[in-house]
Amino acid sequence: MKEHIKMKKIAVVTSGGDVPGLNAALHAVVLTAMKHNVEIIGVNNGYDGLIDGKFTVLDFERVRNIMDEGGTILRTSRSKRFTTSEGRREALHQLRHGEVDGLIVIGGNGSLQGIEVFASEHSFPVMAIPKTIDNDVFGTDFAIGFDTATNTIVEAIDRIKDTADSTSRLFIVEVMGRSAGFLALNSGIAVAADAIVVPEIKPDLEKLLSLAEHNLNVGNRSMIIVITENTLTGGAMGLKKIMDDSFPQFDSRVTILGHIQRGGSPSAFDRTLASLLSYSATEAFIKGKHGVMAGYVKGEVIFTPLNQVAGKINPLNNNLMKLAAELSILV
Repeated sequence: MKEHIKMKKIAVVTSGGDVPGLNAALHAVVLTAMKHNVEIIGVNNGYDGLIDGKFTVLDFERVRNIMDEGGTILRTSRSKRFTTSEGRREALHQLRHGEVDGLIVIGGNGSLQGIEVFASEHSFPVMAIPKTIDNDVFGTDFAIGFDTATNTIVEAIDRIKDTADSTSRLFIVEVMGRSAGFLALNSGIAVAADAIVVPEIKPDLEKLLSLAEHNLNVGNRSMIIVITENTLTGGAMGLKKIMDDSFPQFDSRVTILGHIQRGGSPSAFDRTLASLLSYSATEAFIKGKHGVMAGYVKGEVIFTPLNQVAGKINPLNNNLMKLAAELSILV
C-alpha cells in the first residue's frame, strides 16, 4: 500500500478470457463506488480498449439487471500491445487524459502480471480482483468463474455417463485448465469418474491401464476419464490412442467440452464471490489501499501485494488430492 490518493474517478476493466460472474463483479464495483460518490467508468474491450481510450460511464441503470448475465458487458480481450512498454505508456496517457485516479482490473494470471508491471513502471494506483475458470491465481482459494465452470462440466459429464452406461463405451472428457488441474480434479470427484488425469502429477499410465483391465474383467465396459487439456501428449486424443492401442475391445470416445465451460449464467456462489471481492476491493481502493489483489482465503477477504501474486500458481487442494488418491481415481 502506498500513499493515500483521493479517488474521484475510477476505471474498471475486465481483461483476458471471459468467465461467468464478471457482470456480478461490475455490479458490486459500481454500487460500492456510488456509496462514496466516486464515478466509475468502464473500459471496453480489455487492455486494448485501455490503450485506445474506449471508456464508458457505468451507473446504476447500466448495471442494475446484469447479475445473472454471463460474459461481460464491457467485453474483453487478450492484448499483445499491453505487453509492450509503448502500449502501457499509451494506456497511462489515456487514463490521465480521462482524469482517472485509479484502475480496477478483473483478470487472471496474465492480466495480473501485466497490471503489476504497469503499476511498477508508472506508479499508478491499481487494484486487482481474480477471475479465471482455471482457478490458478495465487492468493485466493477461489477465483470468479471457477464454480460455474465446474458445475457446467459436472452437468455435461452426468449426461455423458448415461450414454457411456447405455452403450458400454469409454469416454475421455477433456476440460480446460491449461497447466492447472482444478477443473478436472473437482469435477472428476463430483461425477465419480473412474480416473482423473491432471498436469500437476505425472500420470501413472500403468495404474490407469490396470484399472481399465479390471473393468473389462468384471464385465464393466463403460468408463469415464477426466483429463486436463495439454496433459500428456495430445491431451484427450493422446490418451485415447494409448487406450485404443492397449484395449482395442473398448469402444472409446473423446468429448472436448471447450468453451461451453466459459459461458452461461453464473452460479450463486460465483455471484456471491464476485460481489464480496468487488465490494471489498473497491471499498479498500477508495480508502487508499492499492497495488494489491483482493482474494478469498479460508472464508475471509485478504489483500496480497501484486508483486507476490504475479507469476505464481495456486496449488491444488491437498485434501481433494488425497481424497481422489484414496478413491483410486487420481492417476
